[in-house]
Amino acid sequence: MIAALPASARAQGAGYWHTSGATIVDSQGVPVRIAGINWFGFETGNAMPHGLWARDYRDMLQQVSTLGYNTIRIPYSSQMLDPTSVVSGMTFAGGLNADLKDASGNVLPPLAVLDKVIAYAGQLGLRVILDRHRPDSGAQSALWYTSAYSEQRWIDDWKMLAARYAGDTTVVAFDLHNEPHSPACWGCGDTTVDWRLAAERAGNAIHSVNPDLLIIVEGIDWGGNLTRAGQYPVRLNVANRLVYSPHDYPASVAAQPQFDDPAYPANLAAFWDGRWGYLRRQGLAPVMLGEFGSKMLTTSDQLWLNSLVAYLGLTTAAGAQSFSWTYWCLNPDSGDTGGILMDDWISVDPVKHGPLLPIQFPLGTFPMVPDTESPTAPSTLSASGPTSASVTLAWAPASDNVGVVGYDVYIGAATLPTLSAAGTGATVSGLAPATAYTFTVRARDAAGNRSGASPAATATTGAAPTAVNLVQNPEFDAGTANWSFWADASVGASATFNVVTGVTLSGTNSLRTRVLADGGADWRVQAYQTVGLVAGKTYRIRFKAKANDVRTMRVVLQQTGGAWTEYWSQTVGLTTTVTDYGPFKFVAPVTDVTTQIKFYMGGARPSVYVDQVVVKQSP
Repeated sequence: MIAALPASARAQGAGYWHTSGATIVDSQGVPVRIAGINWFGFETGNAMPHGLWARDYRDMLQQVSTLGYNTIRIPYSSQMLDPTSVVSGMTFAGGLNADLKDASGNVLPPLAVLDKVIAYAGQLGLRVILDRHRPDSGAQSALWYTSAYSEQRWIDDWKMLAARYAGDTTVVAFDLHNEPHSPACWGCGDTTVDWRLAAERAGNAIHSVNPDLLIIVEGIDWGGNLTRAGQYPVRLNVANRLVYSPHDYPASVAAQPQFDDPAYPANLAAFWDGRWGYLRRQGLAPVMLGEFGSKMLTTSDQLWLNSLVAYLGLTTAAGAQSFSWTYWCLNPDSGDTGGILMDDWISVDPVKHGPLLPIQFPLGTFPMVPDTESPTAPSTLSASGPTSASVTLAWAPASDNVGVVGYDVYIGAATLPTLSAAGTGATVSGLAPATAYTFTVRARDAAGNRSGASPAATATTGAAPTAVNLVQNPEFDAGTANWSFWADASVGASATFNVVTGVTLSGTNSLRTRVLADGGADWRVQAYQTVGLVAGKTYRIRFKAKANDVRTMRVVLQQTGGAWTEYWSQTVGLTTTVTDYGPFKFVAPVTDVTTQIKFYMGGARPSVYVDQVVVKQSP
């Protein structure tokens, strides 16, 4: 986004940031504008940024940088910091996310993954805001504490993070708690619910460890209400470190009276000014709009975003003397808004990203000089090593007047890239077997200028490999070999398990379970065997079954021992008619060689017949 500058140009964004009146400035006093994006996932049950089941974290961060965002707001939960928390769902296929495993091949704990994300963001020149989004991974909380996670735990977590990243100027700010709401109040004086007082306690505790951090304080009423912050400001012991942060969403996310005003959208500027904009207008403190986003499917939402962008201030007109912001969000899996990325986790939605371009703010040098020159096209492109689902590409490097920051790979006549790469090679995966493909590559610079297409390269993928059934003796032709059986005698459950002929489920033999005493719960009577799981792999489960009367049966893939985690579960209704159940599709969240497929047949008396049990891992 910037071309070569004269030697007198000043570095912009250096070191830790602080505030001056209503402006954020860097360590040299140069004004900066936070113009970023939210990348969520650490606060969920996955305990990692979403999308790492499909892409490498470095590739995603490179894309954020290439798209022109200068900051990432990373939500997390207190639960993520529990010593027992583990990452689930990450892919390591094809070498992706390889450095997020330890020397033994185990995925790193969530906090260590966060370390890696922050470190690479810093290498790219991105800044990071940590956002305590919720206490646990289940849902938002009205207050900054719950019965499970106390205020002291909240503060201690922040102090730990302040110490952990002390001296790392990539991490510039802590957003104390996401969207406090009723019974949270502002300035009421009740220490159990007064969010302003709690923010002071946490902010001052953080500054006792690292006084250089910006402290971001959201409004009440789901973040959007800062009307009392002027009268009752947050008081920090370290001056020039406070940033207020509202959130704002359109009618499609939260219906509110301002959207029904006959003057809409002309009424919005005055509404925003009264809720939070006045803090900047009066020079009281900087304001960062921490969340705003939409699927952009309605005219009302489009008018809202256009009005909001204009209110925040175009960078060409106001520079850093304007509102900061972080858009919600990068992820396409946000139910309310979708994301900048589309459902393939690669393509960029121009309807969402495009309106943000005028308010982006590149860090590095100042003043900005537009770069409109495109890179040269890669002069050669080769395709090699085809498998049934992938092809490896290599190309000659391109050149640019400022510098090439990445390459985009296209298939056929597609107008959107299939994937992006930082270097001069990539493996294109997810291809159909036995199919001819044509590839081209275009170079890209930091300003978003793209080169022409490289010469085309063609390749044909191989035939699809045959998936192997992980179940041994799936049709009971070897009797009950490889299978284990259990009835919980401690509660009186009793059953017999034997192989019978002539039931005609599939072939000659079937497993019959005669439930003599059901034990009161389905899991009290089981037939099972070990199949194992590999994280990120897709499994398809099917079987045939019937009963001698109507009943249900539950089938699970479960960890052996430990927490006995059920990774997958399916309840089916059985009748006296043979039924083919499945295939049920399931993506393994973890690698666990102890995983067993189990048929739970307790909780009811009718006998159950099972045959042709299949658990296949997609190649």
